[in-house]
Amino acid sequence: MKILLVRVSSLGDVLHNLPMVADILRHHPGAQIDWVVEEGYVSLVRLNPHVRKVIPFALRRWKKGLRDKAVRAELRGFFRDLRAEQYDYVFDTQGLIKTGIIMAAARVRPGGQKVGMANGTEDSGYEGVSRIFHSRSIPVAPRTHAVQRGREVAAAALGYAIDSPPDFGLPAPDPARRPDWMPAGDYAVFFHGTARDAKKWAATDWIALGQALAPMPVLLPWGSPKEKEEAERLAAGLPNASVLPRLSMMDAVELARHAALAVGVDTGLTHIAAAFVRPTVEIYADSPRWKTEGNWSPRIVNLGDTGHPPSSGEVILAAQRLLEQS
Repeated sequence: MKILLVRVSSLGDVLHNLPMVADILRHHPGAQIDWVVEEGYVSLVRLNPHVRKVIPFALRRWKKGLRDKAVRAELRGFFRDLRAEQYDYVFDTQGLIKTGIIMAAARVRPGGQKVGMANGTEDSGYEGVSRIFHSRSIPVAPRTHAVQRGREVAAAALGYAIDSPPDFGLPAPDPARRPDWMPAGDYAVFFHGTARDAKKWAATDWIALGQALAPMPVLLPWGSPKEKEEAERLAAGLPNASVLPRLSMMDAVELARHAALAVGVDTGLTHIAAAFVRPTVEIYADSPRWKTEGNWSPRIVNLGDTGHPPSSGEVILAAQRLLEQS
């Protein structure tokens, strides 16, 4: 059986799609699974050894350079790679026009199916017109967890029941391959940055948490000049904190994978730490917890909800308990 997964973005959503791979292979051993994903997330998908082929997609970059011969050649190469196989099933679990077009361009064998969601979940970016590209549309409940959504679509199409916790297929940290820039001992990482200010946690709370964790080193990553300034302000109040240099996405993944403790707001890197089953505290301030909370391990604690961020005391207590259990 040959299967193509179409989930192109974003970081957290690509991550939450990974358990589909283990589910399919558990019930259909020997299935060959390919994946179309934004080029920035190719390295994340390649961490899962059970994905046979990753097909990079770069719509934003291509749109800016359509007059460039090299870009047009790259776009032709994408469709050539996409159509190189005939698939038994193509799954679009994003439900956008652009992912529907990718699905439409993919080839299926006679009798093959192109499967997507019949509806979106609450506050999702689902585009209903994407259903025109499906040969089968699977309904999902309005409040279906981001991990569960793709799992349910595949299970309904392939005829099996979901009977296990999600398996992201991500390898455990290898101490022998620890990056040189990383501390040799245990450290905490604070994933404090996110694009939407309302999802952030107060600086005074981050500082209280870091002080409670001392002398454990606290590492502060950032992804934009604004986030760097925020990290520097946090570090000014924490003698045990260090602002990291700008990291590549895979360095940030390694940061999450090796952490003795990860604390973060509702953002992709926090969810990556949870997927690696590192001791993780997820903080929800302005997004619904039900959509993305890590609920597959007792090593993950989810606090807060839309409009109700947790107090520093709640997070400190959760972090200390996780460290005690490690």
